[in-house]
Amino acid sequence: MRSSAALAPGSSIDIAAQEEAMARSMWRITLQRLKRSKTAMIGLTIVILLLLVALLADVVAPYSPTETTPASISPPTWQNLMGTDLLGRDVLSRVIHGSRVSVYVGVVSILFAIFIGIPLGTVAGFYGGHVDQVIMRLMDIILAFPIFLLAIVIMVILEPNTTNVVLALAIVRIPILARIVRGSVLSVKETEYIEAVKALSLSQIRVLGRHVLPNCLAPIIVTSTLNIGNAIIIEASLSFLGLGTQPPTPTWGWDLKQNLTLIELNPWITIFPGLAILVTVLAFNLLGDGLRDALDPRLKA
Repeated sequence: MRSSAALAPGSSIDIAAQEEAMARSMWRITLQRLKRSKTAMIGLTIVILLLLVALLADVVAPYSPTETTPASISPPTWQNLMGTDLLGRDVLSRVIHGSRVSVYVGVVSILFAIFIGIPLGTVAGFYGGHVDQVIMRLMDIILAFPIFLLAIVIMVILEPNTTNVVLALAIVRIPILARIVRGSVLSVKETEYIEAVKALSLSQIRVLGRHVLPNCLAPIIVTSTLNIGNAIIIEASLSFLGLGTQPPTPTWGWDLKQNLTLIELNPWITIFPGLAILVTVLAFNLLGDGLRDALDPRLKA
């Protein structure tokens, strides 16, 4: 415990200043570690390029993704770098525009899950008791179902479209984030630092927002980054089953399904959408692994 002088009136200013200085130091060290990780930098570079391609798809893509031509099932040429599909559409243009759906669904669904999961996990971990029991039992019920199966059930109940895919993926991710946040809050709230803050008679909301949650950011950031890649895989799988974003909007999963019968004689039609999924998920996983190593408290001096 801190001395009584540390808990005297006005000491909250000193604690806040110390906390801010420690936070700046921690993130500075984290950034340095992240820069030293080659795999994390590769993942970050690919993620940034993917975001730029998704945002500038209309400018980057050489053709409209829905434009059909008589040159169907054409192999890669200088005119069509990834060839054309069964309807004569440019595969490269469809891969580029398909990145929009994947990035949107992956990022927005995780943000939605964070928006719901963090408050639930924080309240459960900080207050405990019956509140904790009720919240975590609800989370356990959702986690009792396989993630992909639950996403399929939700999409069968709802109308297949991009918005509902985001909703379905957010629902299956909320319990994971809630449990991680709860565990972090349980660990942080027992530290001497938080006990000292509580002794200052600050409001519980301020204690949570200013002192508890900032110390739980590391696992939230790592888990969220890794889950974006997983969300992209599930989105592609739902589109493959016809339960995701509907045509004519291009998606990587739908392009895989639509041209699957041509894979033996015309493999480029399915290889490139498949590679797009592989590279995207790998990039987010590399970045997530790098963040985990950089934020791991066991690596701190």
